[in-house]
This record gives sequence, C-alpha cells and structure tokens, in this order.
Amino acid sequence: MENKIYSKIYFWLFVGLLVTFATGAYTANNQDALSVIFAKGYYWILILIELGLAIFLSARIHKMQPTTAKISYLLYAFFSGLTFASLFVVYKLESIILVFAVTAILFLIFALIGHFTKLDLSKIGTYLIMLLIGIILCTLVNLFLQNSTFDIIISIISIIIFLGFIAYDVQKIKRLNGYLIEDNLAVLGAFELYLDFINIFIDLLRLFGKTDD
Repeated sequence: MENKIYSKIYFWLFVGLLVTFATGAYTANNQDALSVIFAKGYYWILILIELGLAIFLSARIHKMQPTTAKISYLLYAFFSGLTFASLFVVYKLESIILVFAVTAILFLIFALIGHFTKLDLSKIGTYLIMLLIGIILCTLVNLFLQNSTFDIIISIISIIIFLGFIAYDVQKIKRLNGYLIEDNLAVLGAFELYLDFINIFIDLLRLFGKTDD
C-alpha cells in the first residue's frame, strides 16, 4: 500500500513538472504571449492566481473530490509555467537543463533520506517554517536594497530549507496515509514536493545559471 501511494505521488509530481516546464518553454517562444504576460502587466495577476490556487488546494484538499484536486493541481502547474517563461528568456537552455538535473539528483537524495530515516522529522517542521518566513522577509527587504551578496546568501539558505522540506514532506506522507482519500493524498504529496523542487531549482538557477545574452 505504501509503495502504491508513493508511485502515485511521484507520477503526479512528474506530470506537474512536465506541465510547468512545457508551458514555460512554449510561452517563452511565443512573442504574443510574452507581450501579454510581461509587457501588459499580467504577470502579477498570474502570481495572485497561483497563490489563490495554492491556498485553495492546501485548505480544501481534505474535502475535495479527487478530480477537483487533480484539476486544481494541474492548473497551478500550468499558471506556474506561464510565469516560468521568464526563466527560459533570461537563462540559456543548457543551464536550465543542467540545473534541472542537479535539482533532480538532490531531490532524490533527500527524498530517500525522508523515506528511510528512522528519525522523527516532524520536530523540524516548525523550524523549517520559521526559517522560511525569515527568508521571505529578507527577500522582500532585499527588493529595496538590491544587494547581490545578500541575494546569494538568501538563495543558499533557501536551498538548505527546501532540501529539509523534501525529507520532511516525504516522511509526512507516511503519517497522513489512511487519513485522506488515496488520490487526494497523492495530489497533496505531489503538490508539496513540487513546491520544494521548484524552489530549489530557481535558487540553483540564480546561483549557477548562465544568462542568455
């Protein structure tokens, strides 16, 4: 039973990442779409839609029908892909592919840690959330400071936090198994791991990605 739920989670994680990156790559090569999203100011509207979908999915997953949960998750991945188009414009494709591969390797390592460790990682959840709030506040402050060194430090700490979240979230799935409809748990697990993966990917890209002149 446990292997079955993890198979579903990683399937939906793969589908979500595929939707996001395919949408981002296609949008980056569509000048009309880029113009609508970035030149006409729809970028922040898309961010608000993403935020709304994330809150809706997280808050209502316990009461949703499985089909609604899957559609909400795929919609989130799609809208994330629209905003991801900027990464395909700014960074070279080979950098994106390389960073994606590195992120996947790190993800695998910490997912295995979360799956097989005997330590109770539930205790670190509160600390991870507190650190994440601190990073978000520092990021907002640095929007005004525009300090590149501070930005690097923020990205490094953010990577460490989300690596911790991968192990934490994988172990949390074990605790939730049996409390949610199986398909809903698969979507929730995929969504949380998707967020971990994407945040690590973006931070690594900021640190090591080569911009496209």
